[in-house]
Amino acid sequence: MSNEIIISPSILSADFANLERDIKLVEDNGADWIHVDVMDGHFVPNITIGIPVVKSLKRFARKPLDVHLMIENPEKYIEDFAASGADIITFHFEAVKEENIEEICNKIKYLGCKAGISIKPKTNQKVLIPYLKFVDMVLVMTVEPGFGGQEFMHYCAQKIPEIRQYGKENLIVQVDGGINDITSKICVSLGANSLVAGSYIYKSKDVKKAIESLRA
Repeated sequence: MSNEIIISPSILSADFANLERDIKLVEDNGADWIHVDVMDGHFVPNITIGIPVVKSLKRFARKPLDVHLMIENPEKYIEDFAASGADIITFHFEAVKEENIEEICNKIKYLGCKAGISIKPKTNQKVLIPYLKFVDMVLVMTVEPGFGGQEFMHYCAQKIPEIRQYGKENLIVQVDGGINDITSKICVSLGANSLVAGSYIYKSKDVKKAIESLRA
């Protein structure tokens, strides 16, 4: 496991009328990746952005696009998201058939992206153990996916050590939901090495300081 903490600000909390400005803001102040939440209104109740927007973001984003697919049938859209410029593609365990997970991961990697798998708060981490060898990243949701600004669910962070135990040495364990300068330390102490934060970064008066506080 790398000691370096990857900070991936979520543009769900950015100003959608000024995405270029707000992505540049976090890139200039220490962001490692840009987290793009894709929601379809079916798998989660909210609807956000899709393939054309990712393609537009790629024109000016200098950091890797960390694309989190909170959608049904994600395997149908992987090629399009990869072609649009996604660097990391994360799909949900709950949105696919288990027998297809290896194939989906292999497809993502064949298309030149890192493959991630995510679990919702109510999903037990043990379901991932057989599939950890196929993924580059596991995303542990510490809020119910669908909306930004929710409160951190402490019991979800307790999934991290077992994922770290059974995952390969270079597995990225990412946490998303209610991340701030306090909850980030809990997650890192349990073995996380990537943090997604939206509201905490974008609503901060000092973006650079907010990002640094997550890495501290």
